[in-house]
Amino acid sequence: MTTICFLIALLCLVMYVVLDGYDLGLGIATLLEPDAEHRHEMLEQVAQAWDGNETWLVLLAVSLWAGFPLAFGTLLPHAYLPVIVMLFSLIVRGVSVEMASQAHPAPRWERAFGVASLTAALAQGVAAATLTAPLTVEAGAFSGSPFDALGAYSALAAVTVASCYLALGYGYTRWRTSGDLRARAGRRGTTSVVVSAVLVTASLVAADRTDAPLHLLQHQRAWAAAGLLLVAVAGLAAGLLALRPASAYDGLAFAGPVTAVVAVLLALVVTRYPVLAPPGLTVDRAVGPDHTMAFLAVGVGLNVPLVLYYNWFAHHAFRGKLTTRTGVGHDH
Repeated sequence: MTTICFLIALLCLVMYVVLDGYDLGLGIATLLEPDAEHRHEMLEQVAQAWDGNETWLVLLAVSLWAGFPLAFGTLLPHAYLPVIVMLFSLIVRGVSVEMASQAHPAPRWERAFGVASLTAALAQGVAAATLTAPLTVEAGAFSGSPFDALGAYSALAAVTVASCYLALGYGYTRWRTSGDLRARAGRRGTTSVVVSAVLVTASLVAADRTDAPLHLLQHQRAWAAAGLLLVAVAGLAAGLLALRPASAYDGLAFAGPVTAVVAVLLALVVTRYPVLAPPGLTVDRAVGPDHTMAFLAVGVGLNVPLVLYYNWFAHHAFRGKLTTRTGVGHDH
């Protein structure tokens, strides 16, 4: 049952990173886009499905709260600062995307949408980095400072996550738009993919120098991690090829970076499991009572297909390319 609940939480995490990752990346990209109409077109892509994408964050929180109460009760105060910034940014982002979509032109709301997207992405990177910092626990309760986890690695992780989201955002834009916006997404997406690859490599190397190093001494872990990283490299290569001006495989411009992000996430899980945070918080120690785990597996497990269907329906209903000023949209 512990394994099932852990896999449910991992699925929620992966789905959130992929789905909300691309629309956070689109928000960041609007800050780099000088053309007002293009910024609005990018925002409209987010307005179609952002609420369903963020549902996975709710399911992830419920999975951790009910299934792994010790982890939830100690890791949350360990990461209070970035989590508060993230939640505030997501609230501002949700309001601004609806306001900008309904009251176009609304440059201030569009700017708020872009800034909130960037701060949310950076905060998520800092929150992820807290898992590499020592966790101070006394009598089952967090007794450290929320500032303990902040440092150079937190800054690197924050920039890395934001860069990866930006690459996903440009890949999605290349897939869903036409004309000049599609061409710009290809050029800028190529740069963001390369920068993301460098930052991810640096983060993996630096992680081995933190209090939560990667466990690569076991051959099975090492081979599994190496295989997943090769899949990530293949995804990046496919994405870069699809982002070229002459390429007609626009869907691959998004699918390639998605594959790379998922593969890197799974590689991190393989090299860290069962450790959640140093020095000794593990999955087995943090797990809840058996009856709670069973309730979680059924309750969240039943909601997962519903959310998957909603995500599919939202994206299916708005399938095809968005018509732009310099290109004609078409359905797939």
